Amino acid sequence: MKTKQLVTSALLTALSLLIPIAFGGYLRIYIPPFSATLASHVPSMISMLISPTAAVMVGLGSSLGFLLILGPVVAARAFIHVIFGVVGAYLIKKGFSFSKTLLLVTPIHALGEALIVLPLGFDLYTAFVVVGVGTILHHLIDSAVAIGLIKVLSTGLSLSGKNF
Repeated sequence: MKTKQLVTSALLTALSLLIPIAFGGYLRIYIPPFSATLASHVPSMISMLISPTAAVMVGLGSSLGFLLILGPVVAARAFIHVIFGVVGAYLIKKGFSFSKTLLLVTPIHALGEALIVLPLGFDLYTAFVVVGVGTILHHLIDSAVAIGLIKVLSTGLSLSGKNF
């Protein structure tokens, strides 16, 4: 991994830790037993544009952030960020667009989160309907945020204010 990619991955990892720790109280939607922290998938989604290694790094950071704040069940769900991130990074390497990739990894994300809570005591309805469908909706919202953010960042806005 090149230095720029490593630094960008580290910054995205820091964001993936910061979002649940610092902003979880403001961005969290809680419908027991399901919880969703808005924007928590955005760093993992953006990391797919860097590399599979970056996706692993950011996904693990996300999982750690949720472990520290919400415990092992939510951390186990967040671990799925590693899986959908790696798959997404490979799809982007194969030439798929960012938008299409985010759509294609949605079922992997939702099914992964639903399956990972089954051995943790969730019944089928709660796992697949509450967690699975909730994850689909959350993934799609965060996808829109990630796509918008990438579009803004790719326009070459400068900090000097000249291009605003």
